[in-house]
Amino acid sequence: MSLIKKSNELVIPTTVKMMIYGQAGMGKSTVALSAPKPLLLDFDNGVKRMNMAHLENIDTVQVTSWTDVQQVLQEDLSAYQTIVVDTIGKMMDFIITHKCGSRQPSIRDWSGINAEFSWMTRTLSGLNKHIIFVAHRDTRKEGDDTVFIPALREKSYNSIVTELDLLGYLEMKSERGVQRRTITFDPTSRNDGKNTCNLPSVMEVPTILDKNGNPTAKNDFITTNIINSYLGMLAAKKEAQEKYDKVIEEIKESIEFITDANSANEFAAHINEFEHVGSSLMMTRSLFASKVKALGLVFDKETKTYSDAAA
Repeated sequence: MSLIKKSNELVIPTTVKMMIYGQAGMGKSTVALSAPKPLLLDFDNGVKRMNMAHLENIDTVQVTSWTDVQQVLQEDLSAYQTIVVDTIGKMMDFIITHKCGSRQPSIRDWSGINAEFSWMTRTLSGLNKHIIFVAHRDTRKEGDDTVFIPALREKSYNSIVTELDLLGYLEMKSERGVQRRTITFDPTSRNDGKNTCNLPSVMEVPTILDKNGNPTAKNDFITTNIINSYLGMLAAKKEAQEKYDKVIEEIKESIEFITDANSANEFAAHINEFEHVGSSLMMTRSLFASKVKALGLVFDKETKTYSDAAA
């Protein structure tokens, strides 16, 4: 079987890998847990700071050592659709402790630390689940500008950001005296971002607790607004691709019947009547041009018709 695939044969992942970062107290963990059927890997002891209403029906691994992580990733995780890593910076601290104990890592240690970090990200990717990394906020200077970025060692950040579908900055904004919590996926002059899922540049994250801390709505922001939106985009692309493939197949069959100038002119007169999708009209013209060239037909620019080549 050939490894070369046509566009309609490609396997498109239906899972999302994303990172959410922001200041402490923004509700990053709560937002992360709004993904479908999550398993929380709590490296940061963050559950103690969360409203217990948001932890209802949420399974959690309270990580105490790196061996906890190695063990849980060998278990049956089929009940979960999402793995939440909270936080990725603290996860790196566990790796360093696992490799170096209580001492500071030396230059020679970093190859092993980086290898363990890579193993973790590869293992998570291999689970075929949504992956959400939670990170605290750090800053990076770019000339006179200060850019908000995830708090993670630069090399680790650079290696993982290339694999992300989404990188979102969560913050509180004040507009006309009203506080709004938003997440920004597009990169801007003030924050890093990544948005391969064609989501809105900025999305408002609703408040789902009343002043007494009681839930007022279901915690499903990521499921509804990100995952379902992404899956809908994939479905629309697949449908468009299927329509494209169908019309191109019809056009190829019609072009097979072109044998002379008369049939070529007949086809050209109806070329716009096919149910074209995307670039199918351009492809049709290209296929048609190749056919008339192969037949040696001559095009008259004045009459805009083809004639058979002179004998």
